[in-house]
Amino acid sequence: MKRVLIAGIGNILLGDDGVGPYVVRTLGANYIFDDGVEIVDVGTPALDFIDLLDGLDLLIVVDAIRDGAEPGTVKVYEKAELLRHTPGVRMDPHSPALIESLLAAEFYGSGPREVALVGVQGARYEAGCSLSEVVQASVEQTVHEVLRVLDRADVGFVRRFDEADPAIWWSAAVEEVA
Repeated sequence: MKRVLIAGIGNILLGDDGVGPYVVRTLGANYIFDDGVEIVDVGTPALDFIDLLDGLDLLIVVDAIRDGAEPGTVKVYEKAELLRHTPGVRMDPHSPALIESLLAAEFYGSGPREVALVGVQGARYEAGCSLSEVVQASVEQTVHEVLRVLDRADVGFVRRFDEADPAIWWSAAVEEVA
């Protein structure tokens, strides 16, 4: 059995920065995964992120990125690309914790064998609990990219037949107030 972590990173209070948690909740509500797959909204981790990496076969991180692409663009970065960047380079709002944690795990010999960052170029990062329209429109493609990474790694999943509520409470709370 493969050990897999699908980690949503982001601050749900800062607009498009919350895309990681939004996507992992959507995945968890709409798909059933092989044993050994864990889906976690990790919020905005610091170097404690390394504790989640120990002994993984595959790490998939879903996060907002800022790499100059058009808002809503979805890109997949593999482990080698991520480790080429020094911790001072910010590909996304959380890359120091991600990259430093990956480097530390590699140093201790306990890092994940495979890593993919599924990044979504954000449009706005100011206070607010909802995703911008362009990032919201990219959620389906982001889910598809995560599933593509799982498929390449021979990790099984099936879509649920029932309509599941992804329990994205922060987005619903905004809609109720509006």
